[in-house]
Amino acid sequence: MIRNLNQVTFQGFGTVLSEKNQAGKEFEKAASVCAKPLPSDEVELMRAAADTWVRGGSGMSVLAVSLDGETFQHFYLDKTVCVRKNVYFSLSPFMGEASVMLYAKEAPEQVGVLSANSLRVDHTLKVEGIYTFFYQEKEQGFLFSGESHPMAELTYVDQGELHSVAEGLDLLLKQGDIVIYGPGQWHMQYADIGVAPRFVTLSFDVSGRSLTSLLNRKFSAPQQVASVLQTMLREQERMDAYSNDIILAQLDLLLLLLLREAEAPKAGKLQTGSAVHSENEIIRQAQQYISTHIREKLSVPLVARQVDVSPSYLTALFHKNLQISPGEYIRRIKLQESKQMIRENNLNFTEIAAELQYSTVHHFSRQFKEKFGITPTEYAKSVR
Repeated sequence: MIRNLNQVTFQGFGTVLSEKNQAGKEFEKAASVCAKPLPSDEVELMRAAADTWVRGGSGMSVLAVSLDGETFQHFYLDKTVCVRKNVYFSLSPFMGEASVMLYAKEAPEQVGVLSANSLRVDHTLKVEGIYTFFYQEKEQGFLFSGESHPMAELTYVDQGELHSVAEGLDLLLKQGDIVIYGPGQWHMQYADIGVAPRFVTLSFDVSGRSLTSLLNRKFSAPQQVASVLQTMLREQERMDAYSNDIILAQLDLLLLLLLREAEAPKAGKLQTGSAVHSENEIIRQAQQYISTHIREKLSVPLVARQVDVSPSYLTALFHKNLQISPGEYIRRIKLQESKQMIRENNLNFTEIAAELQYSTVHHFSRQFKEKFGITPTEYAKSVR
C-alpha cells in the first residue's frame, strides 16, 4: 500500500521538506543533481551513504524505504525528501514512465535488485459468496439432528442459549456467543428443555486466509462484531441494490475481527482443541450413524457396535460430553424427525409412528407431548 508522504509518516527514515523550506533551493542549485529514469521491471535497492535528497521528476514515482533492507514502507513521491544516512531505499514508477532527481555528497550504495511488485492492496481474506442468512426463532427444546456441507457456517446467539455439537464436543453458546463450523464439518444444535433460542446462521464460501484458528471454539462477540452483525441484519431487511454487497463486505470485516481476536497474543487457550481426540471421534461417528438411520429401529447396543465400542463405554462418553444418554439422544432425534414429517404432510400420524419404528401411534403421541408440550395434532395445526 502506498502511504501519504508527510513528516509524521516518514519519521525515522529522514525529513520531508515543505515547499517553503530553503533547503529546496539548495537542492536545485546543487551541481551534482541528476535526473534518473526509473525502470518498470527491476528496481535498484540502495543504501544511503550520506543524507540523500530525492525529488520527483517527470511522471509519478514511488519511494520505498526500510531500516533493515527487508521490510519496506512505500510513499508517493510528491514532495522533496532527505533520506537519512544508512536507510535502505528504492525508487520505482507508479504507473507508466517516471524519473526522479537525486543529490548526495556521497553516491548511494547499490546493494541489490528488487523485482517490481504491485503496490495495490489485495484481500488476504475474501468472502466469495453467502448461501444462507437466517434469523431463527426456535421453539423450546429445539433440536437439529445435524448435517455437514461444503461451505463454512457461522452461528450467533441473539437470545437464550444453544448447544453446539461438533467433533463430538458440546459447547453451550449463550447470548452474544459465536461459533464457526468449517467446510465439511459435521455439526448439530439443540436447546435445553424450556429454552427457546433465537440465533443467526450464515453459510458462506471464503478464500485466502485460513479460518482454522476460529474453528472448534466459541467466542463472546466483541461489541464491534455484534455491531457488524446488526448492520448485516438491517441490510437484509432493507435489501436494495447495494445490500448484498454491503452484507458480503460486513462478513469480511466480521471474520477479520474474529481472526484478530483469536490470534492476538492475549488470546486464551482454545476451549476445544483443534486435534480431535479418539473419544470425540467415537461420539461424532455415533451421532452421524443415528442421524442417517433415524427411521430405522435403533438401540444403544446397535449404535455401539457400529462405532466398535461397548454400550457402557458409549453411554459414558455421551454423558461426559453431551450430558445426555445415547438412548435419550436417539429419542430426541426421532421426535425432531417426526416434526419434519408432520410439516411435510405426506403421512398420517400412524404412518409416521410406524416409519420411525414406534411400537404404537399412542406411544409416539405420548413421547411427542412430553418433549414439546403439545400433541402431534396441535403441532400439525400450528404449521399448516
